[in-house]
Amino acid sequence: MKTNHWIDIAVQTPAHSPVGGLLSYRSPFELQPGQLVRVPFGKREVLGVVWSVQEAAPPDMAASAVRDVLGVLEGLAPLDTAWRQLVQFSAQYYQRSLGEVALSALPPQLRDLSSEQLARRLKKQTDRTLVQAAPGHALSAEQSAVLAQMQMEMQAEPVSGAVTATGGPYLLFGSTGSGKTEVYLQAVQRMLQADPQAQALLMVPEINLTPQLEARVQARFGTDTVVSMHSGMTPAQRLKSWLAAHAGQARIVLGTRMAIFASMPHLKLIVVDEEHDPSYKQQEGARYSARDLAVYRGRLQNAQVLLASATPSLESWHLSRPPEEGGRYVRLQMPSRIGSGEGAGVLPKVRRVDMSKQPRRTVLSAPLLAALQERVERGEQCMLLLNRRGYAPVLHCADCGWKSQCKHCSAFRVFHKIDRTLRCHHCGLTERVPRACPDCGNADIAPIGRGTEQLEEHLGELLAHVRRPDGSPVRIARIDADTTRLKGALESQLASVHSGEVDILVGTQMIAKGHDFRRITLVAAVNPDTALFSSDFRAPERLFALLMQAAGRAGRDASQSAQSEMWVQTFHPKHALFEALKKHDYPAFATSELAERTAADLPPISHQALLRADARTQEAAQALLNAAREALEIQLSSDPATAALVEQVGLYPAVPMSMQRVADVERAQMLLESPSRMALQKVLWHLHAVLHQVRSQPEHKGVIRWLVDVDPQSI
Repeated sequence: MKTNHWIDIAVQTPAHSPVGGLLSYRSPFELQPGQLVRVPFGKREVLGVVWSVQEAAPPDMAASAVRDVLGVLEGLAPLDTAWRQLVQFSAQYYQRSLGEVALSALPPQLRDLSSEQLARRLKKQTDRTLVQAAPGHALSAEQSAVLAQMQMEMQAEPVSGAVTATGGPYLLFGSTGSGKTEVYLQAVQRMLQADPQAQALLMVPEINLTPQLEARVQARFGTDTVVSMHSGMTPAQRLKSWLAAHAGQARIVLGTRMAIFASMPHLKLIVVDEEHDPSYKQQEGARYSARDLAVYRGRLQNAQVLLASATPSLESWHLSRPPEEGGRYVRLQMPSRIGSGEGAGVLPKVRRVDMSKQPRRTVLSAPLLAALQERVERGEQCMLLLNRRGYAPVLHCADCGWKSQCKHCSAFRVFHKIDRTLRCHHCGLTERVPRACPDCGNADIAPIGRGTEQLEEHLGELLAHVRRPDGSPVRIARIDADTTRLKGALESQLASVHSGEVDILVGTQMIAKGHDFRRITLVAAVNPDTALFSSDFRAPERLFALLMQAAGRAGRDASQSAQSEMWVQTFHPKHALFEALKKHDYPAFATSELAERTAADLPPISHQALLRADARTQEAAQALLNAAREALEIQLSSDPATAALVEQVGLYPAVPMSMQRVADVERAQMLLESPSRMALQKVLWHLHAVLHQVRSQPEHKGVIRWLVDVDPQSI
């Protein structure tokens, strides 16, 4: 007699779909949780993850209505309990469907493979190898002390009732150039050599940092033990890396935020490098924070977690305060730069130029120009940071006031001189520059403001007379999103900087992070003031981190560190942010910012979520949000069990987003805020059902979509 098994399966469902939970299927063969199966879904056949196995058919469903599992992806070990718990927590916390998170965490090619095709790929896998690591650099006293503390806590006897016996999570707070990378590579080496099965996950914020670190890690541990995971890889490469990690063959996974969901059954160490970076927060689909999930996953798998940064996020800094003040992380400090000899290992001297004392419309001050000339003539490299690409932010007609507004977005199209186009950096609309003003016909339309392209051109004019030590003219290069579009362009441009072919590098924030430019001795921030008075309360934190990171690119070669400088051109030289920057004093900046956040009840003191609606009109978007807010408040207040939540969680009226319209879609948002993370999560759970109910009403037909962003990075 044939025995049926009743299976709950996670499949990819549309965001906020009414069928967002687990779906029930029948299977004539025995299955285990974590196995991958093919099932019918509507008229399609899709990949699913077995979540649980039931002995009987669901009580609220007729057995005849349950469809059969079509097949199993043979040869693949089931996804383990810890991985499923990670996915389940992510879906619940970030308010997405379980199937959406589970299936998007798997390599896309896995969805299309037959068992035979998968078997062929699995055959190519090699056995797990013992790690034969090449010797690393000699450690400084600070590096040795940090590693010793981690090792000591890892070997400590398990405490009765403790969640983990591995210690931490750790926040490695080390100045730029202090050798944080060597610390975590040594931690990986010790972990892998102590346990022949152990795996380590190394996370970086940006794809462009991955090849640089990948080469270093592979040189240290061998190419067979290291795989990468990031969105720049082909589907076949992603599948190969995922299978190697899932089988335990890859001992080290190096990747961007997506790597947090890699299946690593023997995970013992997670490193989050540059943990403060906003890139760890996903901005589409399930808006998860890979850094926060790393901490959660470490607890799940009893793995050590090391967060590393010269400018930690205020959330991590706050959590690493002393335990008696409520801190939960262990703060490890490395304040000194690596170096030997007199003057070596010092941080760059910060010079502030008061732009209010410079001639009007000055782009590069005379003192900065003189310093650039001096460095070039000595054969040293310089770096100029301007966080605005293109030639100019806007074209303007002085006669009628016309500006190069994008017709699809609440933004101006940026003037790109190199190809004479006006380009919207939000929707991508690109048009040729008009010969005359489209409104009044005036031929004298001019650019306002400056981007990296114009700065590069202006710099070339100002330094045309300058000569390098060999008598050749100064060589200026620009690195931004425009110059690095083509595959391999970034790598070749970085190589020319490393080899000394470039004297002055101009670029956006992508050149300020992580790169080890050994010849740069001067870094300058051309126009950083805009972030000082932004409506986004996180803007000063991001600016300070960017400037500290940029300063860290100067003087990385110990022989030149004593002469290295960071120049800041500002109209507010006495601002507290620049005072802290001058002293390289992150703790002072963090103390000041946290005091302001505490007074205003802003994160990390409180917790936030954003509900966003996209619609054809701004009125329709706001109407949905306000209707949901009113319905939610009525529902919560009417039930004694939830009435207290109305007092604990602030629900603000809907407002337009700062970028109100993108690609002809109007966007509005509603802020939810609470001192209690648990209370906020409970309200969001109730809000989910209310939104489905409100959205179905005829008056809200103009709404395209809605989404929830928990712990948003920008408001």
